[in-house]
Amino acid sequence: MADPRVRTETGQNNRRLVCLSLGLLTFAFVLIWASASRAQEDTIVSHGYSFYGDLTYPEDYPHFNYVNPDAPKGGEISFSALGTFDSMNPFTRKGRAGALSTIMYESLLGEGTGGAVAPADVYAEYYGLVAERLEYDKGRNWVIFYLRPEARFSDGTPLTAHDVAFSQQLILDQGLRSYADAVSKRITDIEVIDDHTIKYSFTPGISRRSLIEVVGGMTIFSKAWYEETGARLDESRLEISPGSGPYMIESIDVNRRIVYKKNPDYWGKDLPFNVGRNNFDRIRVEYFGDENAAFEAFKAGEYTFRTEGNSRQWASAYDFPKVNNGQIVKKELPDGSPPIPTGFVFNLGREIFKDRRVREAVALGFNFEWTNESLQFGLFKPRASFNQGTDLMAVGKPEGAELAFLETLGDLVPEEMLTSEARMPHTSDASRLLDRRNLRQAMKLLDEAGWPVGADGKRKDANGQALKITFLVNSAGSSTLRAVVENFMSNLQAMGIETVLEAVDASQYTSRERDRDYDMVFDQYIPFLSTGGGLQQFFGSEASEFSVFNPAGLASPLVDEIIEASQRMDTKEETDVTLRALDRALRYEFFMIPAWYNDSFWVAYYDKYEHPDEIPPFALGQLDFWWYNQDKADALRAAGALR
Repeated sequence: MADPRVRTETGQNNRRLVCLSLGLLTFAFVLIWASASRAQEDTIVSHGYSFYGDLTYPEDYPHFNYVNPDAPKGGEISFSALGTFDSMNPFTRKGRAGALSTIMYESLLGEGTGGAVAPADVYAEYYGLVAERLEYDKGRNWVIFYLRPEARFSDGTPLTAHDVAFSQQLILDQGLRSYADAVSKRITDIEVIDDHTIKYSFTPGISRRSLIEVVGGMTIFSKAWYEETGARLDESRLEISPGSGPYMIESIDVNRRIVYKKNPDYWGKDLPFNVGRNNFDRIRVEYFGDENAAFEAFKAGEYTFRTEGNSRQWASAYDFPKVNNGQIVKKELPDGSPPIPTGFVFNLGREIFKDRRVREAVALGFNFEWTNESLQFGLFKPRASFNQGTDLMAVGKPEGAELAFLETLGDLVPEEMLTSEARMPHTSDASRLLDRRNLRQAMKLLDEAGWPVGADGKRKDANGQALKITFLVNSAGSSTLRAVVENFMSNLQAMGIETVLEAVDASQYTSRERDRDYDMVFDQYIPFLSTGGGLQQFFGSEASEFSVFNPAGLASPLVDEIIEASQRMDTKEETDVTLRALDRALRYEFFMIPAWYNDSFWVAYYDKYEHPDEIPPFALGQLDFWWYNQDKADALRAAGALR
């Protein structure tokens, strides 16, 4: 069926036995006992979930290993956001949602504050938050979640299985189409057994991957609020439903400021999942029109924590008194996650980019080496892989188990993929922007693709149509990124390609990205250390025309089959083989010019925050498990360092 059918039952009817004699009652008892014994053998009951069943934290874990269980509570942390916002509903395509607008909501299986990973020291392990335990059969045909009876929304009303079922259906009916389509095909039935018990049944014959964690990670809304207000999930609005999370909205000043405050009556504050976490009383977001304004405001003390992404500023702009006298801490912290695959994304829906030779030629116009040395102070490394620096990065020619797997895919795999090394970015001369060797190669490719240079120096096709590429950028974004784009465009112009830079405000940028209204855009995909249904949303053909997670519009039968195969594998070793092959295939399809990466977090903050000695590998966690030092804060205020 297109959508799962939500059923609400008390759970009593299915278990009621009408016995007319003692003998019949005894017989029924024997049947129930036998059934329970079989269920105990064939089902798994756990406080958390991992596809391979190996959970790091036992049922009686007191807290996550990396947190400070004695971290003081209190204080405020503040950071900046660029551009504008006109909505606090992050689940709609309309409008631009405010920063952290999902922070109020929770799910059956927990996550970190603001959507961070939790626990952040393990990968692909999920632990109960709203659900105290879950039960599922070994074949993962169904899962039952048992909710904590004490769970409450911020308005004090109970959070029940009815809210969970309502939320699931709301997202399927009114949420993002790519997500709704993917999930609805995987769930056949949602049954509310009682107020604190809900069962999901999954579609037969499909991969069992990601089913339990997807439904367990579903955002939970208040059914009563939506029914009372008539609000829709697909509308832009500032008024939001109450959430069950540790934070709630304190104030909103549109396009200027959002303040979240700790819910003093948060129901889950003492759970082991939350010990040492959610330590700040307030989280404040300050909005600025551009990066320069935001940085000056940080120097003035208008906000207090900054994660730096601009290499120029990191290298040269932090030489000011507050840093030099120690009032602001500037440091690099390790980032153990694979780098986000960022780069220049081709809109494959544009006719000019359907010819791979044109994409290859355009890529040759990007000079990473010169860009890194001249504009980025040599602080970045070139990225090649979607799983850069991990065991799942494809290297060299396929061999062994990976080659054997690719050969099972038959004609879907181009011969070139089987015999050539995994695609690596071209190299360029770091001493000059325009690399003559790459220019000659690019111009040859364009000639072959039917875009010769005309008498006016412009490349045109047989119909006289000029080869023109429009780059979309956010006017509120990094000035360094804009300089990178402009220099890239300069090289393309030297090839005879007409280029246009369209710098639009944050709201227009968001809208045009959603509508895929660009030729090229600097965007990102995801790394993948495990397989799951999310891979289809980012890389799959089925949702390629409308998925907001697939900015290139990639649609590859080869990629589809590898993703499907990865989800059929039974062991981690077999799965890893398919994921290395997926990395190889994505790089072969060449829908993105890989840019750069940094293996550290660049942070600067007023010296009133503290963190664990060891940062876990998968999250910086400044909103999650850092804490406030009141004595240091008082000293900063006494010195006039803060506003």
